[in-house]
Amino acid sequence: MFNIVLVEPEIPQNTGNIVRTCAATHTKLHLIRPLGFDVSDKYLKRAGLDYWNLANISYYDSFEQLRSKYSSEEFWYLSTKGQKVYSDVKFSDGCFLVFGKETKGLPEELLNNNYEHCIRIPMFQDLRSLNLSNSCAIVLYEALRQSDFDGLETKGHLTKY
Repeated sequence: MFNIVLVEPEIPQNTGNIVRTCAATHTKLHLIRPLGFDVSDKYLKRAGLDYWNLANISYYDSFEQLRSKYSSEEFWYLSTKGQKVYSDVKFSDGCFLVFGKETKGLPEELLNNNYEHCIRIPMFQDLRSLNLSNSCAIVLYEALRQSDFDGLETKGHLTKY
């Protein structure tokens, strides 16, 4: 199982979409406060549809609280400032994929302290960033692909007549 970490997410619809992705892939979601919304927000619930009860979500008051709880685990930090491309990394089962808030990304200090584990999604230079929900899905599905989609349904149910 992989882990997605959202550090101080701000937009409820993004987090709702990520909840849905996490439920569909049995990925654990870790939310770092402060959140830019209330978890009962109707837009958050609507974006996550009826997947909330299927998602495994934990809340933390700081990134340090999460990091100390999982001190022996591998963490990858997603940022447009990362020097490595996400598809060039070998993700280990149980690793943590850490994403920052929509308006600012991850704190500079966190990136500097984890330089070797900072990765990026390639895009044109003049753009600020991709949507948070899309970024999570892109990187998570690469990690899942590397693990041969272990435990996920890979065959469709369409029958040719």
